[in-house]
This record gives sequence, C-alpha cells and structure tokens, in this order.
Amino acid sequence: MSLKALIVDDEFHARSNLEMLLDNYCEDVEVIGSAASPSEARTLLEKNKVDVIFLDIKMPGEDGFEFLKSIEDKSFGVIFITAYNEYALDAFKADAIDYLEKPIDIDELIGAVDKIRRIKTSDAPISLNEDLVDLIKSVVNKQIDFEKTSIPTKDGLVIVNNQDIVHLEASESYTTIFLTDGKKYLSSKNIKVFEENLNPNIFFRTHKSHIINFAHHLKEFNRSLGNLAVMSNDKQIPVSRRKLTEFLSKINTF
Repeated sequence: MSLKALIVDDEFHARSNLEMLLDNYCEDVEVIGSAASPSEARTLLEKNKVDVIFLDIKMPGEDGFEFLKSIEDKSFGVIFITAYNEYALDAFKADAIDYLEKPIDIDELIGAVDKIRRIKTSDAPISLNEDLVDLIKSVVNKQIDFEKTSIPTKDGLVIVNNQDIVHLEASESYTTIFLTDGKKYLSSKNIKVFEENLNPNIFFRTHKSHIINFAHHLKEFNRSLGNLAVMSNDKQIPVSRRKLTEFLSKINTF
C-alpha cells in the first residue's frame, strides 16, 4: 500500500538525501512535502494528510518533540532522525515510533517504513503514545548529559564528561580543551575532529579556531567589544560574522 510521507529537517542536504533514498528504495512511499522547520511542516499538514513523518529530533528554535506536542491530530507514524548515536532508544521501537541515525542506513530505512506499513494494513488506527514520546525525550536528554570525550595526550588518554568542557581552541594542528575545574589538555587532534564528534546540540564552532559549550557554559554575548561569547571561566571567544546568525539562533532556544 502507498504511504504518504512528510520530511521535517532543518538541513537541506539531509532532506534531499532522504527523499532520494525513499524514491530509490521505498517506491510505495510518496513524499508529499519537505519542510525546513516545524512551522513549515504545520502548514503542510494543514493541507495534506500523511501516514508517516520523518522528523529530525534536534532543530534550532523548536525541536521534534515540541513540534509533535503542537499537533492535535497525531494519526500518523513518526520515524525520528538523529545525527548522533542514541542506542538506548532501541527499547522504544514500539507503537508508531521508530528512529534512524544519520547517515541513514538503507536497510534500516526499509525496515522502519515496513513497520509503519504493517501498522497501516492492520486496520488499527495509528496513534502516538504521548508518554512514549516524553520518555524518548528524557532518554535523549540524559544521553546528552552523560556523553564523554577521549582526549589523546602525550601520556595516553584522558576521558572527560562533555558537560565539563567549557571551550576548545585550535593552534595549528593541535587543540586545547579547557575544563570547568581550570584544567586544560593539549590534544594532537585538530579542531575539526572534535567538531565532527561533539554533540552539535551542545557545542558550536563560533570561529575557525574556537568551539564553545553554549548549552552549559555560555555566560553572555557581548557586542560592545566585538562579537564575543563570554564563557563561565570568563574567557572571551570570538564569534565570526559568518557564524553570527546561526549562533544567535541557537542561543535563543535556551
């Protein structure tokens, strides 16, 4: 049976890639729309009835969970899309909910679509379990709180809690990591490696040489001396003009 789908993701390439995968490997899925934000998605839902929504969990301004809360008629399945490993969500692959990790695995995509299709063909009405959505949200947030990073040093490895990282600073091919207790570690990894592995919902690269923990340790933003992010350790981190709009969008969600 044909399934009508809506894609909601703030990243253009992520939306395009998923639509291409659905077109190539899930031929009975008709994408009726692609939205860059929850507000765009609500507009599309007012005009179209869908069977499944592919929903990015973390988006600037309003996340996927808040979007679901705003929809009264939840007669559709949801396949959450996430950019980082949320292995603990395996326990919640139930009801009309599933999730996929980026980059999307084709077999997992086919399996998630098959699950929604089975529910639709069972004659049982699709209905999202609100308690389950809340439980998934709590698991996601808990995982964020307890993520850790290994820092290669000349003596071996140091394991730190991500929430204890205040900011990172690049120096040529090395990176210095500054912690809440005043300690700092010099890593042989370049800052790009840390940017790719740290949770983008907590960390933000403000400048080619700087990454900050804006979720836990951003104290203020100062324009008077230039665009500076002031951290909890009073270090002033520059925010490049190119990154300013995205930076302001992110901090306005807190």
